[in-house]
Amino acid sequence: MSFQYVHEMPGVKEILEKISLSEDLKKVKKQRDEEIMAVFRSESEKFLVIIGPCSADVEEAVCEYVSRLAKLQDEVKEKLILIPRIYTNKPRTTGEGYKGMAHQPKASEEPNMVKGLKAIRRMHIRSLKESHLTAADEMLYPGITRISRTS
Repeated sequence: MSFQYVHEMPGVKEILEKISLSEDLKKVKKQRDEEIMAVFRSESEKFLVIIGPCSADVEEAVCEYVSRLAKLQDEVKEKLILIPRIYTNKPRTTGEGYKGMAHQPKASEEPNMVKGLKAIRRMHIRSLKESHLTAADEMLYPGITRISRTS
């Protein structure tokens, strides 16, 4: 088996440094994390609702959707914590076709994982900035991924 070296993938730390959260958004994230964790620790009787589309790959549509959820969150805040699902993959059983933003930030362009990872990071930050709702994603292969608490 052979491969051609095209471009080194940036590490998590590099992406977090280059596309970082503002101090204000770090505070919003921390507050939301604490509110969500209170539910898991049975310190809150609120109900968590993770809600979102099958696949998120158009930033404008995602941010509009999450902004609508933010308005609804204000109405149900006494009983529910709404968590927008921003799932950026499109798994394919055959391996053919568009696979999502990580592979191709835009379906009409050539694959570019570096651009894809950065586009996903920017979309999540924009969504948080516009809505103050932290989002959930989905891990297809959690057995091969370590969970870390990064901003």
